[in-house]
Amino acid sequence: MIIAAGQTIPKDSINENLEEHYKLIELAADNNAQLIIFPELSLTGYQREEAEKYSFKLNDPRLNRLKEFAKKRKIVIIVGAPLQVDNKLYICSFIISPETSVEIYTKQFLHSGEELFFEPNSNYNPQIKIKEEIFSLAICSDIANPVHPNNASKVNCTTYLASIFYTPNGINDGYEMLREYAKIYSMNILMVNYGGKSYQFESAGKSAFWTNKGELKSHFIGTGCGLLIAKKENNHWISTIIESK
Repeated sequence: MIIAAGQTIPKDSINENLEEHYKLIELAADNNAQLIIFPELSLTGYQREEAEKYSFKLNDPRLNRLKEFAKKRKIVIIVGAPLQVDNKLYICSFIISPETSVEIYTKQFLHSGEELFFEPNSNYNPQIKIKEEIFSLAICSDIANPVHPNNASKVNCTTYLASIFYTPNGINDGYEMLREYAKIYSMNILMVNYGGKSYQFESAGKSAFWTNKGELKSHFIGTGCGLLIAKKENNHWISTIIESK
């Protein structure tokens, strides 16, 4: 089992963000990854006031090339964008399978201020199963509510996937929360953050992977673009960082 986190530097252009995603997906697939996850709202950058303008729909054509990558490279791709459904706006992760089916996960617990633009929603909460691994998703402030990882553990999650946007001021608290969840719930945790500024806020980067014992296996030293690869061999995990040029 090989999984990857794509730490990206968001641009003001969805097309430019997509190009960066394609590059990291190819790099992950070249390293035999079966799944790659990107940060919160990775396709648009972190947007609030203009989220509706940049929002995606279900079956949005801008996902088509990602579907092609998923099918061709046999990799599950998880990307973030604002999602509009029935005139409501959600913070969403699109889960694109090698069969080109698309599922959605929606953020359940909003950060203060997000409620002015987005709705929380717990109805879209699929799990991903690849061989013996069962993955549950979280988006940013979901991880600040202990109910969320507890619920993941109740449905036998083995690896908790967290797409976040944490600033330098918040990242240490995020690390401590995720380390504790890994130990308490015996879940591996893969966390991916932006590698550069978005929404006029600096990002801390530092995407990371913890084993189900709470051991930090590897992490980005800070910001920048690249991959964190986590590989399971004989029930033991090893992890490396590949910086993107």
